[in-house]
Amino acid sequence: MSNTIRIIGPDLPNIPWEERTTRGQGPLWRYSRNPIIPRDLIPTSNSIFNSAAIPFEGGFAGVFRCDDIRRQMVLHAGRSKDGINWQIDHETIRWIRDDEEIEEPTYAYDPRVCKLDDRYYVTWCNGWHGPTIGLGYTYDFREFHMVENALLPYNRNGVLFPRKVGGRYLMLSRPSDTGHTAFGDIYLSQSEDLIYWGRHRYVMGPREPWESTKIGAGPVPIETSEGWLLFHHGVLTSCNGYVYSFGAVLLDLEKPWVVRKRCKPYLINPRELYELAGDVPNVCFPCAALADAATGRITIYYGAADTVTGLAFAKIDELYDYIRKNS
Repeated sequence: MSNTIRIIGPDLPNIPWEERTTRGQGPLWRYSRNPIIPRDLIPTSNSIFNSAAIPFEGGFAGVFRCDDIRRQMVLHAGRSKDGINWQIDHETIRWIRDDEEIEEPTYAYDPRVCKLDDRYYVTWCNGWHGPTIGLGYTYDFREFHMVENALLPYNRNGVLFPRKVGGRYLMLSRPSDTGHTAFGDIYLSQSEDLIYWGRHRYVMGPREPWESTKIGAGPVPIETSEGWLLFHHGVLTSCNGYVYSFGAVLLDLEKPWVVRKRCKPYLINPRELYELAGDVPNVCFPCAALADAATGRITIYYGAADTVTGLAFAKIDELYDYIRKNS
């Protein structure tokens, strides 16, 4: 491993992993057996994609976007011993609302899961008079509690940081509109209690051609010795519609709204058949990342063509060198 950067966090020796066997354009490579989750893994699913996984009880647990065969956008919990072969609950997540004034979601999609304090927090795009950032938590991935929505409509891509910074919880988001949103910048919001959010800061907007239409935060940021590693998606509007790719930036450790390094090229863009063809063609959308501090290995879960779920891999030293040289 490089001496210039290291992952700050737990050792995760059992994360899904496959060594690189082919040359590529950048520091990431795909799992040779992608997609790992087919669209019809459970009887009611039309598609399973844009989902989040996290280490849990020696294995892995997750929250999955499973659009059903009515094409309703819903969330399901799941578990896996190896992070590749998943058992996803057939029933949707039923949120326990501790306050009766909290409304049930009219839809739910694109979840992220973040371990904070003694529980696992879930953020998702929540249908509440328009899209906003839903917030809930679980201890066991069987019983889920819903708390107040973090932000007003219209907003998407709510992503928590895995620890407090400056004594405050932090969340990234992407203000939007009611539709497919032909714009989008990343902002950061701060909270002392996970209920009241403020001290909003601008992080970054579209810059390179591959992300010229809009950008949004991806997985929970990974803490490293050189900053917070954030994978993010970027959207290009082509003659054939939107094209979703993903890249990476390093944010300042103490002021994460400050971008220290930003990779100009994308890291992965749609080129495999399962990324090019599906319910929404030309989509690679990262939602979760597992990082092993001991070895510097990183495993990324991403949605492909809004239909299935794939894996990509990286090594922190190679990734950091690539970002640094192309920043």
